[in-house]
Amino acid sequence: MSGQDVAGAPAIDLHYLELLAQSYPNKVAAFSEIINLQAILNLPKGTEHFVSDLHGEYEAFCHILNSCSGVIHDKVDELFADMPKSEKAELCALIYYPEEVMKLTEQQGQLNDAWYQNKLTSLITLCKYLSSKYTRSKVRKAINQNYGYIIDELLHAQEGESNSRTQYHAAIIATILRTKAAPHFLISLCALAKRLAVDHLHVVGDVYDRGSHPDKIMALLMDYHSIDLQWGNHDILWMGAALGSEACIATVLRNNINYFNCSLLESAYGISLRQLNDFAQKTYTSPAKPHEETVLRQACSAFATQGATGDLNDEHAYELMMHAYADDNRAKMVKAITVIALKLQGQLIKRNPEFAMDDRLLLDKIDLKRGTVKIGATEYQLNTTDLPTIDPNDPFALSRDEAYIVKRLKVSFLQSRQLQREVAFLFSHGSIYKIFNGNLLYHGCIPMTKTGEFRKVNCHGQELSGRAYLDYCEHVARQAYYQRDERSLDFMYFMWCGLLSPLAGRVMKPFERYFIDDKSTHQEPRDPYYEYYYREEVCRMILREFGVDEEKGHIINGHTPIKVREGESPVRGNGKLFVIDGGLCQAYHKTTGIAGYTLICSSHGMVLKAHRAFDSIHKAIYEHIDLESEATEVEHYQNRLKVASTDNGRKIKRTIAELEALLHAYQNGLIPER
Repeated sequence: MSGQDVAGAPAIDLHYLELLAQSYPNKVAAFSEIINLQAILNLPKGTEHFVSDLHGEYEAFCHILNSCSGVIHDKVDELFADMPKSEKAELCALIYYPEEVMKLTEQQGQLNDAWYQNKLTSLITLCKYLSSKYTRSKVRKAINQNYGYIIDELLHAQEGESNSRTQYHAAIIATILRTKAAPHFLISLCALAKRLAVDHLHVVGDVYDRGSHPDKIMALLMDYHSIDLQWGNHDILWMGAALGSEACIATVLRNNINYFNCSLLESAYGISLRQLNDFAQKTYTSPAKPHEETVLRQACSAFATQGATGDLNDEHAYELMMHAYADDNRAKMVKAITVIALKLQGQLIKRNPEFAMDDRLLLDKIDLKRGTVKIGATEYQLNTTDLPTIDPNDPFALSRDEAYIVKRLKVSFLQSRQLQREVAFLFSHGSIYKIFNGNLLYHGCIPMTKTGEFRKVNCHGQELSGRAYLDYCEHVARQAYYQRDERSLDFMYFMWCGLLSPLAGRVMKPFERYFIDDKSTHQEPRDPYYEYYYREEVCRMILREFGVDEEKGHIINGHTPIKVREGESPVRGNGKLFVIDGGLCQAYHKTTGIAGYTLICSSHGMVLKAHRAFDSIHKAIYEHIDLESEATEVEHYQNRLKVASTDNGRKIKRTIAELEALLHAYQNGLIPER
């Protein structure tokens, strides 16, 4: 202690202890906190919930979050073994969606005091059971503060209490019913049950794209009690767009217009597509895809035929024509923004040769007269030559109209309050990777060589690999957030789609997939990581690189849909790595055969949950149809894990050591008590 350490006390600076003494001004305060913290270390470790690749699928994710991936259902089963199955299903539905279930019960004429008393009693029993692994102080903080004291009293009622205490708790319930406060208490107890079922949520990347409501998912995440996020390549794309990267903006628009998410852009984020649509309709005469032209012709033919017979009001024909007309407009918009995106990508690649993406420069390989493009040594036929804005003498230059549209769209992204709030949250709660309670979490990959070593990547003049490279990627992303400089913004785009990006790890081929029908050109080479991560020794090498215990630790990975219908398993490296992207996105269901993996890590062990396709929130409420899941225990702890073994436990142990040093200082007169 500044050269005067007390015998038996940790070497802690005296000035720090004087600051600590402001919070613990005497021996009683210090040893009381030591006793409290020591008790916390012996509580069971809180449950962690891992999810990944949400891709805008709001309803499915909302149910996974509300059900805690089946934890609520499992606890109800454990606690109410004698309750009929239908009642347990009803109780679970109530916990997931309390307001909606109460409304339905009222419509059915069953919302009365007896119903409320039954549900309140069950919820109090469940919350008491779930709260057993937490301190009373932590539980109290989790309760709606308007009803904190009353709920706290009800949760800590004990069997065999004196008659007066039993009457006291019965009187509380009776008063809740008499004052018509039951709905408020019921909602608060449902929220508390979900809060206690899961202590911490990990989102291992990709909230955005494909599904129609990433905005609603972000609203849930931003309101969650304890959360971290690892950025996925789709997240970093939106983050780059929000910061003003024109290449990211054009790609976000292309992805979402292509997935019919125009209303998301316009309604949720206030990004008008009118000018882009007007430009597309006047500039392009046909969509790129021949089948889209066919759909339009069929629709128009059907409408003309029925019109000729006088059946102009035939709903099917009208809807068919309107859908085809809208799809034709959308297809032209996709073509317009695809061309813009490829031009901006080309400009970006040319000014950043270290990205090693020169193979993506293809607009200058087009021969519009012959309708071909040369890729490598092979010439391929284009599916359209209707590309009037591509100047053969300067193919990567935006036309005047395109440049104006990009300028206006950039302003819209920068001024979108909703998007800016979401991106601020992603930066404050997110990172490229995270080490949490002895596990390593990241979305994509650790770039590797063909021989299974960490690949060295040129990072603006310095070669980095492994953990150092991922640290560099995060540094540049945060620099982009604060400085908005071109170099950092360009790097955000590289992280979206670069082969050497730890968030992507594959060559994306939007040009080939859009303009060439030959599917042999659509194959997207992947980083060797995706072959090597099946090997236990490679997973152990990665854990060592990040300073994680290779015996006890695991890698939690997302990004790659698991093809369950083909027999693929989410477990890699002999149980050292878990891939939890099972395909929550509806677009993947036919490929994967399931609707997503999640992972639960409790004080007892680790369980993988394979979820079947979720029907709808409506059916969950009205028919009590829960998410069907198959649970596989992938690790069982011989001894139940306690808080002492967690990251928080290590912090508590350090605090205890500091408080003990403060006690020594009090006892030896180095610091006066107050």
